[in-house]
Amino acid sequence: MNRSIRHLAIVILAVLGLMSGWMTWLQVIVGPDFRDDPRNVRVAAALAAKERGPIITADGVVIAQSTADPDDRRVFRRTYPEGDLYSHVVGYSTLLFGDRGLEAGAAEILSSGQDSTISSVFTALTGGDLAPKGLRLTIDHDLQAAAAAALGDQPGAVVVLDASTGAVLAMVSSPTFDPNELLGGQAGTSGTALEADPLEPLLNRATAATYPPGSTFKVITAAAALETGVAGTATAYDDVIALELPTSTAVIRNFNRRTCGDGTTVTLQEAFIKSCNTTFGAIGLDLGAEALVAGAEGFGFNLEVPFDFDVEPSAIPGPVSFLNDVPGIAQSAIGQRDVRATPLGMALTAAAVANDGVIMVPYIVDAVFEVDGDVTEITAPATWQRAMSPATAGQLAELMEQVVTSGTGRGAAVPGARIGGKTGTAEVPDESPHAWFIGFGPIQADETPPIAIAVVVENGGDFGESATGGAVAAPIAQAVFAAWIAG
Repeated sequence: MNRSIRHLAIVILAVLGLMSGWMTWLQVIVGPDFRDDPRNVRVAAALAAKERGPIITADGVVIAQSTADPDDRRVFRRTYPEGDLYSHVVGYSTLLFGDRGLEAGAAEILSSGQDSTISSVFTALTGGDLAPKGLRLTIDHDLQAAAAAALGDQPGAVVVLDASTGAVLAMVSSPTFDPNELLGGQAGTSGTALEADPLEPLLNRATAATYPPGSTFKVITAAAALETGVAGTATAYDDVIALELPTSTAVIRNFNRRTCGDGTTVTLQEAFIKSCNTTFGAIGLDLGAEALVAGAEGFGFNLEVPFDFDVEPSAIPGPVSFLNDVPGIAQSAIGQRDVRATPLGMALTAAAVANDGVIMVPYIVDAVFEVDGDVTEITAPATWQRAMSPATAGQLAELMEQVVTSGTGRGAAVPGARIGGKTGTAEVPDESPHAWFIGFGPIQADETPPIAIAVVVENGGDFGESATGGAVAAPIAQAVFAAWIAG
C-alpha cells in the first residue's frame, strides 16, 4: 500500500513539475511573443489607441503623422503623406505587419505613453509627459525627390551625405512601395503581395543589401597604396592585356579586353582615371592581403555601422583567407571576388575623400521635438573613422576629379562645377554587371557645400553590354549634383 502511494505521489509530483515548466515556458519564454503578436486583439486595441508623433524632413515636409478617427477620437490612424518617396527610410507602423524602418527604430520616442498600464497612470499622476514626440530628419525633400526621379524604376539605390557631418540628405531604394497600402481593409492582401514579390520592394537596398563594389573599390586600394608607400600616383606598371595571377591559371583583364594605355607602361594615376583592372590587380598583389584588408577596414569594412536603424556591414575577407588564395588578393583589389558593400558604405567612402580622410558617423535623425515644437534633443556630428591622412585624401580628390573631367565618370559632370568621382562596373555571374558611381562635389564652391554620393543600379538596369557605371550610374549622380547645386 505504501509503495502504491509513493508511486502515485511521484507521478503527481512529475505532472506538477511538467505543468510548472510548461507554464513558465508559456509566460516567460514565449509569453512576450504572444503578447506582442499583431494578431492579438488586445495589442491591436492598444496600438490603435496610441498616438504616434510626426516625422518631418529637414525643410518641414510631413512624411508620417497620426490622425484621430472622426468617429472615435481615441483611435488613431498612421498615414504617410508622401507615399512611396520615404517608404524605406520611415518604414511603417501597422497592426498586421508590425513596425519597420524609423517607425521601428524610434518607436519609443514616437509612441504615446498614454495607456492603461500602472506605469502610465503613475506618470500621469506625477505630472509626467505622456504625449508622443516627433522626429525631424536630415533629409532634404527636394534632393530626395530628385534622387528618386533620377533612379526611376531601375532596381538599386542612391545615398547622399553631407560629407562634413555625416547627415543623410537623401536615401532612395528601388523598387519601392506605398506604406499607406498596408493600412485599412486591403492591408492583408497588399502586405502579402509585397512579401511575395520577387523584386523585393520591402528591401532597403541602401542599407540592407550588399553588392560587389567593382572599380569603386579602387578608391580604397589606391588609398592603401598611397598610405603605405607601396605606390605613388606616378608609379609605373607594365601595361599588359592580361595580368597573370600567381599560383593559378587565372588572369585579370580590363573591361574592354585591351591594354590600359600604349602597351608599355601605365602609372597609377592613368590607371585610376581609366579604371584599369590589370594595374590595380598588380597594386593589390604588391600591397598584400594584410595591407589591403587593413585599408578597407579603415573605411569601415567589416565593422558595424552606427546608424538610426540596422545596416548590413560592408565586408572583405580577413587576411587569413588569402593565405592559399593569392589570386583572391588581386581580384579583391578591384572590388570583385568576395568583397561586398552597401550603397551607404560606399557613400561613406566618397565622403572620406571629401572630408580630408575622416568618416563621420552617419545619421538621419536630426532632432527630437515635443508636440508644441520645442526641440528636446539634437544630434551632434561625431567622428567615426579616420580612413587615411589628409595628404592621401587630397591626392585621391585630384584623381577623382580627373575621372569626371577626362575619364570614365564624365557622365557625372555638371557644367560650371568641379565634381570628383569613381565609376564601377561590378561583374555578376550570368547577369549584367552592377553599375556604380561614387563621388562628391561641388569642390571648393563659394556657397554650396559639397555632398558625397553613391549610386548603384542592379544589373545595370538590364542594359546589357552598356551596363557600365559610367553609362548608367554616373548620369544619375549628375542629376542629383545638379539639383543640389541649383537648390
